[in-house]
Amino acid sequence: QVRLVESGGGLVQAGGSLRLSCAATGWPFSGYVMGWFRQAPGKEREFVATLRWNAGSTYTYYADSVKGRFTISRGNAKNTVDLQMNSLKPEDTAVYYCAAARIVRSGITGEGAYDYWGQGTQVTVSS
Repeated sequence: QVRLVESGGGLVQAGGSLRLSCAATGWPFSGYVMGWFRQAPGKEREFVATLRWNAGSTYTYYADSVKGRFTISRGNAKNTVDLQMNSLKPEDTAVYYCAAARIVRSGITGEGAYDYWGQGTQVTVSS
């Protein structure tokens, strides 16, 4: 059974950095699509970044709101992805969710493109 486990959330001051990690356990596929979404209080969940990896090729895509500040990358362990978040702003405060897809689908910024979800980790940026 596939399970996504997130770690690395916390409280940071504006301008600071945090690194989130997501590990996919029980992952039976040779490649993967793993991404991050976030949900702020009173708002809908929104796309943050995604990474597609297969046979040595990596593709990444970011929301405009985080481009240049956040970096998604493969983690050191197998079937893991990290999200390095720099120059954090109070508006980045949200619960961050890791998501994974068994296959590559169109609309990778939409929740429907993903099959599995983590439990979420809180990121709070103080002003």
